Amino acid sequence: MTRRTGETGVPITLSEEGGVRYLHFGTPWVQGAMRVARPDEPVLDYIRQMMGWLLLLDPPARIVQLGLGAGALTRFCLRHCPASEVVVVDNAPAVIETAHQWFALPRRHPKLTVVQAEAEAFLCSPQGRLACGVLQVDLYDMHAQGPVVDSAAFYAACAAVLSNPGVAVFNLFGAHASTRRNLARIRHAFDGRVIALPVNSAGNLVVLGLQGPPLEVAWARLAQRAETLRARYRMPAHDWVRGLRRDGGAVFRV
Repeated sequence: MTRRTGETGVPITLSEEGGVRYLHFGTPWVQGAMRVARPDEPVLDYIRQMMGWLLLLDPPARIVQLGLGAGALTRFCLRHCPASEVVVVDNAPAVIETAHQWFALPRRHPKLTVVQAEAEAFLCSPQGRLACGVLQVDLYDMHAQGPVVDSAAFYAACAAVLSNPGVAVFNLFGAHASTRRNLARIRHAFDGRVIALPVNSAGNLVVLGLQGPPLEVAWARLAQRAETLRARYRMPAHDWVRGLRRDGGAVFRV
């Protein structure tokens, strides 16, 4: 099944195969996905990895997401972080309406606020400057060739809005020309306290920037946390821990 929405700034195409509905911005690139029978279950590997902050932090009071896409991160957080306020920011009315109409994003939910705004402008607004425990950043356009907002000032603003402790999560392309520049800017914004998860099969590189006191956790304890995430959320968190453990030390430090 292929369906094209109205032309309202972003050319949106929907496709469906094997019980999964996909979002495209007028190109073959997949910009989001939802399993129709289980809309709260993440389909794409990088979406699961963007929930990697759960290895380090319990669901906070406020989660902010920049870039809506098909709403997979939003649906997951609403389901599994019921005490968290979730604020989602996207600059495209067509994307927001498509998420509501075709990707099970609630139009009314006591814990959800959807804001139409540019990501960087939002972070500089009074609402955007409110502290959040988790910031999820997934900002791509129809060309899907690196993040569309990636200035040093933007990454500094991302770090500035985090509470203490807090985690910002960024979706990058591992092999894209912009990746090295973005990694350098993220490391600078977070004073080097950055975790890069292993590049997944689709080429996404998920990067976590940390605020708060230095973290020192025994690998065994981190593995126990990964097992909890697997059992509770069906997340392949053990793979993340194995990818992070690059040496034989007993302690994970960041």
